Amino acid sequence: MNAQFTGKVAVATGAGSGIGRATALAFARNGAKVVVASRGAQGGEGTVSAIQKAGGDAIFVSTDVTKAKDVEALMAQAVA
Repeated sequence: MNAQFTGKVAVATGAGSGIGRATALAFARNGAKVVVASRGAQGGEGTVSAIQKAGGDAIFVSTDVTKAKDVEALMAQAVA
């Protein structure tokens, strides 16, 4: 594991699958705590599970980035 992002928090949108998931996993491999944002709980929780199984730290926040209130809640979780 590279420690490039140790002590940092990364927010990955669309992280339930595809490029978003790959991005979340890459941040975790590099030491970041990852906030996994996705509309779908199953995919988002799957990404969190994969990160945790690899020894990383992640949480899932259900987010539709087209809705301002969802993005505000996502950022509040990331800061917390």
